[in-house]
Amino acid sequence: MALEFQVTFDCADPRTLSTFWRDVLGYIHPAPPGMQLGEGDDPLEAWDVFLEKAGVPAEERNSSSALVDPDGRGPRIFFQQVPEGKKVKNRLHLDLRAAAGLTGEERMAALEAACERVVGLGATRVQRFEADAIDQGFIVMQDPEGNEFCLD
Repeated sequence: MALEFQVTFDCADPRTLSTFWRDVLGYIHPAPPGMQLGEGDDPLEAWDVFLEKAGVPAEERNSSSALVDPDGRGPRIFFQQVPEGKKVKNRLHLDLRAAAGLTGEERMAALEAACERVVGLGATRVQRFEADAIDQGFIVMQDPEGNEFCLD
C-alpha cells in the first residue's frame, strides 16, 4: 500500500509562495478547520479571521500555508517559514509536466508557452535545454524565493 505524502517548502513568506504555487498548479488554499467557504469567498481572508479569533498574534500568522489539489489526486503542499534563506541548489525539485506526450518543436513551443505563463506569475527563467539522446528538452525555472523547478 502506498503512503500518502505532502511536499513541504521551507520559505521566508509562506503566503506569497503558496499563492504563486496555487496559481501555477491550479491548486487551492483549503478552508480553516470547521469552516465552510461559500462560492467566491477568499480562503486566505478566512484564515486571517480564523487565526485572529484563535488569538494568534499578527506577526505569527504568516508562519505557514497549505495547498490542496481540488480534484484530490495530487499531494498536499505545505509552506513553512524558516529564519534562514536559501543557500544552495535544491536536492529535490518539482518537474511540471507542461508538454507531456509532445515531441520536437511542438514540445518546445508548449514549454515556452508554459514558461511565459509562470514568468508572468513571478517565476524566473534559468536555462533551456534542447532535446538530445536522453532528454526531450526542458526549461529550468526558479520560483519567487529561488527554488528550482523544471518545465518538462
